[in-house]
Amino acid sequence: MSEGGLSSAETERYRRQLMLSGFTAEHQEKLKRSTALVAGVGGVGGTAALYLAAAGIGKIIMVHYGRLTRSNMNRQILMRDFLIGESRVEQAKYAIEEINPGVEMETCDERLSPALAESLLEGADIALSARPNFRERRVLNDCCVKKRVPVIEGAMNAMEGYLFTVIPGSTACLNCLYPEDNPEWEELGFPVLGCVSGMLGCLMSLEAIKVLTGFGKPMARMLKFDLQDMSFRKFNIVRDLNCTVCGKVAASTPKSSASGFKSGNL
Repeated sequence: MSEGGLSSAETERYRRQLMLSGFTAEHQEKLKRSTALVAGVGGVGGTAALYLAAAGIGKIIMVHYGRLTRSNMNRQILMRDFLIGESRVEQAKYAIEEINPGVEMETCDERLSPALAESLLEGADIALSARPNFRERRVLNDCCVKKRVPVIEGAMNAMEGYLFTVIPGSTACLNCLYPEDNPEWEELGFPVLGCVSGMLGCLMSLEAIKVLTGFGKPMARMLKFDLQDMSFRKFNIVRDLNCTVCGKVAASTPKSSASGFKSGNL
């Protein structure tokens, strides 16, 4: 990523967010120098990637296996109907480049394996977990903990969803909270209303921006919502010091600017 400041074109592009109280050119420059790995570019991850790009992140690495199907189109805002049958991750790349050509894009049309995740996380400052199966979520969680990369974990089902942030060595990881898979969670077996997955994707991108830049206060709890009645609740989450993934990871400063997190504050 570029180490320089903001160009006049960038200052104009991001002028409205630079009007936010407390959000400075330094925050924008941190975002410009940041790289995010987005695992999954469906209704959740695609929306998250889109708004990270719109906000001015420097680089996005997108990993997602598979081709676009007609049943994807109720939630795939980066996709186009005439490209059904083509690679989803490549379509997402082209769509984002049209929206913000200043963002460097890298894609991988594969399922996450430990070796692939470790390779993609090289140079990444944060990861966003939006895969629709536990196996790939666990792969990403384990590798992020190992490499000390913060990860925004988000998932939805029908009208409900959850969101929390993992800061390795300081907060609970995915395995702390869900040591066993949910046998009822099939990859394509749950209902999706596009605006629900899109809302979750927006929240994930917002949390990522806060963690990367140090702007605002990252959420140190789990957010759960049910949009059937517009209810939102936050829960304290506790790191399991006997967790087989993160239990022996000592607290330290992560690669990002997650200044709002401190060991033992949950």
